Amino acid sequence: MTDVKTYGFKNDWRGEIVAGEPLHEMWIRITVDDDLVIHDIEAATDHSPYRICPDIVGNFERLKGLRIVGGFTNKMKALVGGTEGCTHLVELMGPIATTAFQTIFPLKKRREKTPEEIAAEAGQPPKRPPLLDTCHAFASDSPVTKKNWPQFYTGPQDEA
Repeated sequence: MTDVKTYGFKNDWRGEIVAGEPLHEMWIRITVDDDLVIHDIEAATDHSPYRICPDIVGNFERLKGLRIVGGFTNKMKALVGGTEGCTHLVELMGPIATTAFQTIFPLKKRREKTPEEIAAEAGQPPKRPPLLDTCHAFASDSPVTKKNWPQFYTGPQDEA
């Protein structure tokens, strides 16, 4: 995340920050496995408004072993939120977690049997996909759901 201003201003720690120079510049990199467990994390604050801001980047190592599943955000904030972290770095973890999930989920789906295949083999009705109703595209009445999970589609039926 980089935060630049179109104007210069004084800063108590850095002196004059000129237009276009980052006030904040920070990043996070995580390494996850196929189960979305964080095995490594590196956080950095390359530019900040205060000298002490980078002092907490090491706290993000507390996230090692945490799994990106429901409740992740609350657990993450308990470990590195408030004075134990940096608002900007904590907020960056949301999109990072989403990206990790969106990267790993389709990969696992290609490797594993679908819930529909497992249910069919067991002679059971298919289970409702966990992605349903988690966003606009996966709404139970969306065309995406109608195409991918027609048995769970709740929108208007085509008239024939």
